[in-house]
Amino acid sequence: MRTRFSKPKNYGQLCTVNQEQITSFMAKELTNTQKKEWAKTLYLKENLTQQEIADRVGVSRVSVSNWVRAGKWEEQRVGITLTREEQIRSLYRQVAAINKAIEGRPEGERFATSAEADVIGKLSKSIKQMETEVGIADVISVMTRFIEFLRPLDLEKAKEVTRLADEFIKSIL
Repeated sequence: MRTRFSKPKNYGQLCTVNQEQITSFMAKELTNTQKKEWAKTLYLKENLTQQEIADRVGVSRVSVSNWVRAGKWEEQRVGITLTREEQIRSLYRQVAAINKAIEGRPEGERFATSAEADVIGKLSKSIKQMETEVGIADVISVMTRFIEFLRPLDLEKAKEVTRLADEFIKSIL
């Protein structure tokens, strides 16, 4: 014989966790430096107000405002107009320009100087890093776009994914 149990009338309320409570709990586990870095990434990459950033990170709006002003985040935000692909193309053009200058030298002198070799090495390293590594800003950007996609389809699922995304981001900081 099987016994059936019914759910309590307030089952939904018992199982519901407020997103603000989760974010607040998660933010308390981060150091102030990690909170500042997270806030900076959100400020530079997302179209959020300082209050929204403060709520997500678990600090006051005044703290975010102070960080923005002291770190000159506004100037940095303006400077991030190039996409990753544009930056990579620019690096390739720089390597090509150095190679063209080397090729333009007389026969027997077509080799990189130590300074040119150093620059080519640094440019190559930057290209490889930009082509292969995914930064925290990229993770936040993809997560945000996915949540924006999901929100009109299933609001509750979007809230859950937001909570999980925040946990994931915190884990890689």
